Amino acid sequence: MDTLALILVIIGALNWGMIGLFQFDLVASIFGGMSGIVSRIIYTLVGLAGIWGITMLFRRDGIRHSDERE
Repeated sequence: MDTLALILVIIGALNWGMIGLFQFDLVASIFGGMSGIVSRIIYTLVGLAGIWGITMLFRRDGIRHSDERE
C-alpha cells in the first residue's frame, strides 16, 4: 500500500509541477478535462495517497532512527 501511495503522490507532484511551470495539466489532458469522471477519480486517488503519506511520517516500522539501540 505504501508503494502505491508513493507512486500516486509522485504522479500528483509531477502533475502540479507541470501546472506550475507550463500551465499544462497532464492528467486532465489525458483523461478528458478536469471535470471528466476519470480525471476526478485520479485526483481523488492522489489526494487519498497524500493523506496516506501523512501516516507514513508517524509510523516507526521499518525505519531505523539514530536514537535507537540494537
